[in-house]
This record gives sequence, C-alpha cells and structure tokens, in this order.
Amino acid sequence: MRAVWISKAGGPEVLEVRETPDLIPKTGEVRIRTGACGMNFAEMMARQGLYPDAPKIPCVVGYEAAGTIDSVGDGVDRALIGRRVVVLARFGAHADQVCVPHENAFPIPDEMSFAEAAAIPVNYLTAYQMLFRVGAIRPGESVLIHMAAGGVGIAVLQLCRTVDGIVTFGTASAAKHEAIRSNGCTHPIDYHTTDYFTEIMRLTNGKGVDVVLDALGGNDWRKGYKLLRPGGRLIAFGFANMSSGPTRNILRMIRQIVTVPIFTPMGLMDKNRSVAGVNLGHLWDDPFLPFAMNKLLIMYREGQIKPHIDSSFPFAEAAKAHLRLQEGKNIGKVVMVP
Repeated sequence: MRAVWISKAGGPEVLEVRETPDLIPKTGEVRIRTGACGMNFAEMMARQGLYPDAPKIPCVVGYEAAGTIDSVGDGVDRALIGRRVVVLARFGAHADQVCVPHENAFPIPDEMSFAEAAAIPVNYLTAYQMLFRVGAIRPGESVLIHMAAGGVGIAVLQLCRTVDGIVTFGTASAAKHEAIRSNGCTHPIDYHTTDYFTEIMRLTNGKGVDVVLDALGGNDWRKGYKLLRPGGRLIAFGFANMSSGPTRNILRMIRQIVTVPIFTPMGLMDKNRSVAGVNLGHLWDDPFLPFAMNKLLIMYREGQIKPHIDSSFPFAEAAKAHLRLQEGKNIGKVVMVP
C-alpha cells in the first residue's frame, strides 16, 4: 500500500509517500481501497508537532476516507465487498488502503463522489455536534463562526440553514465573502480590515450573539465570551492561533497559552453564559457519532447539505495540500487522492 507519512516534525517538506505491505483486515474490520481522503487542520498541526493526539512520528495520520470495500475480516459479511463507503478512521486514512471496524463504514449514495464523501465526517460531524448537541441551537438564534470559509465553517453555515431564522456571522477574508454568502452566511466580516467584536456589537445593537463557535483560541475565546447574550454558549473546537508558519514556534505557543481566559462557575452563573468544548477525536466510541453520520448522509440525499471541494491533490503533492490549508487559501475542503 501507499501512504503519506510524516517523517519528522516540520514543514510540508517532511511529508513522504512510502510503500508498505498491504493491510489485512482484522476480525470485525473491513478494508477499503481509497478513492479520496480528507485533509484537516489537526493533521497539519500533527505535522508541526502541535497535535497531542497524533501517533508518534513517523506516522500516517488522517481521520476520514471514502472508497470501495475490497476485503473483510472474520465475522464480517462478504457481501459488503464492492460497496462504496465513507469511513471514520482513528488515524491512518491518508493511504490508499484503510482498515476500520465495519460499523465505522457507512454506505454512500451512488451520486456522491468519493471526494464529497471524504469531506463529510470530520467537518460535518464537528459542526453537527456543536450546533445540535452542545449548542442546542433554536429557531431565531444567532451564531458566530470563525474561519467561516473553511471545511467546518461551510458545514456550520449549511446546517444553520436547516433551522428557521438563524442569523449567522462569519469571519473570512473579503475574497471569500461571496462563497460564504452562497452557503448561508448572513453577515460576512473581513477580519483583516474590521474588528469582528466591534462589528457584531454594531450589527446587533450591542446585544451580541447566542452561540460562538471558535477554533482560534487564546484571546479570541475571551472576545467570544464577551459577545455572548444571556443564555449564550461559547464552544471551543480548536486552537489555530497556536500555529503560525510552516513549523512550530515555541514563543508563539507560549504567548497564546498565556492569553487563554479562565472561566469560573461563579462567573458563568453571574453572566448566564456557558463554555464548552468539542474534540471529535475523543468521541470515537460515542454512539452519537454513527447516529449523526447517518443523519448527515440523509441530509445530503435530501439536498440540505453539499460539501464544497476546494481542491484535490495526489499523494505525491501532499505538501501542496498541507500548504494550501496552512496558508488559509482554501474555501471548503481540501482532499487528497492516491
């Protein structure tokens, strides 16, 4: 099999395509021949040595892939061979073969491309968890999503359209505003030229928003908390501010860590606000994930969601895929193909 390996912590140049023996599915597993696999910010941070959940380097990362089942382990119905599926993998998905427990393989519609399928698990499950389970959004509420043109951002905007009267604020560079508007963003905000806190307070007549979805971290968590209305929810799902440039920057990491706000139960009660976190990688055994995954596939069939594929790179150009995500040039999902 062929896979994209992180050979050591560093810039995109540390990525290598290596050949290793084919995988053999274990009892209860299926093996897919990969058609496409998804790229995420977490995997870019793993390459930089900033993602604590990643396997020990050298390693193959990747949480999601789509392809065709070509082999099954003991205890799995052989009739599944040939089925087109999307899979959730606990790393190892940036490869042309992936083995997962059979319950982590979900049939996809014939009209869904492998690239679209690979774009759903991490981004849309994260968005679904934040909006409907943790944030419990209700008709007529308002939501701020940072990095609104990214994979999770587009997923959030599309899912918000399924709830009546949701008003969305999205931070993105001006060049991406048309794209996020077309996916349902009510108020795009160019964070390069406008302070989003000031702009949101202006647009809401000083009331703020009901939900803030923040993958930036550090001082932005503090600003997001201050934007919350009574009953508001701040949901942290990443720490993108920790990463700057192609490699790890220790001084930047320290500066970001010291800006993390401290929330106390007394303070939360006083403000009638709540703070929560979402880390999909720590929900692998949660029965909510397969429920949500099946729900998302139904929503795709019904035309309620449709992943936006920004770009597709062959494994040999994995460094370019990482660089596009790292530089924030993408609108929607970056995928790789064997």
